[in-house]
Amino acid sequence: MASSPDPLEPVRGFMKSRILLTAAELDVFTALHDGPLSAEQLAEKTGTDLRALSRLLDCLVTFGHLAKEDGAYRLTEEGAVFSARHPESVLPMVLHMNHVWDNWHHLTRTVQEGTNAQRKAPTASGPESLKAFIGAMHVVGRNLAREIARSLDLSPYRSLLDIGGGSGTYTIAFLEENPSMRAVLFDLPDVIPMAQERLAQARLLDRVTLVAGDFYNDELPSGCDLALLSAIIHQNSREENRTLFQKIQRALQPEGGLLIRDHIMDSDRTWPAAGALFAINMLANTAGGDTYTFEEVAEDLKWAGFRHVQWIRKGARMDSLVLATS
Repeated sequence: MASSPDPLEPVRGFMKSRILLTAAELDVFTALHDGPLSAEQLAEKTGTDLRALSRLLDCLVTFGHLAKEDGAYRLTEEGAVFSARHPESVLPMVLHMNHVWDNWHHLTRTVQEGTNAQRKAPTASGPESLKAFIGAMHVVGRNLAREIARSLDLSPYRSLLDIGGGSGTYTIAFLEENPSMRAVLFDLPDVIPMAQERLAQARLLDRVTLVAGDFYNDELPSGCDLALLSAIIHQNSREENRTLFQKIQRALQPEGGLLIRDHIMDSDRTWPAAGALFAINMLANTAGGDTYTFEEVAEDLKWAGFRHVQWIRKGARMDSLVLATS
């Protein structure tokens, strides 16, 4: 007879997570990028206590992120992507999760009071934290952006307005799949140089106009026939989204489209499961952010003057798509 699941297993899950976050914060994986090192060598390289680091490394072996042979540790394929030098590195997102960990620490009080008065924005520590956050968003979005771009027929549209477009992850994917399309990428002044660098690497800079601004305080660039809000609405309250939708309505050409990519919840707010969990993440990390049902999103879009609101892709990840017409 099969044994019953251990009810404490999910409770202990934070232990593994904390070990991986600490190893990433200490940059253990990057330190091993060029080849195996002993615990002594790693302790010297990372500036850590030998005994404590050894226990951390041995746990990483049991997780499958490191291998241990003749007293030396080396990266496995699973651990290699945590190195900053891996071409598909996930390290920026892991370091972002380290920040998220700090805000989740106050979750009990947040649920009691309704808001996290102790939260710190991921970009609050200056330019380096902003760069890390934008890098994290690229890590989590790069493969999905390509998948979504390939799944959509955007042939009716000629110009994309990517609002809060970060370093251009979705702009790049959409332009690569639609050779006749041009784009305007709108984001904060400190983000625009990151977008310029990534667009130049993708050899798409000549098809993109970069505009600096703050969509909470500024009007949006006008003249495009398709606007994109990719992973934006969850960080806002419904009131903030309504204001933003109105700005987009004013900026778009007549009959233009607004494409929203985000968690879109079913009416009882329990599907997708990842969206229910992400709602807690927004509770811990934002003033009024949330994940929204299709009915809520449609109501707010129609309030702002949009028509023909459609849930065109129902995704279990943050890959649902809503399309509306201005």
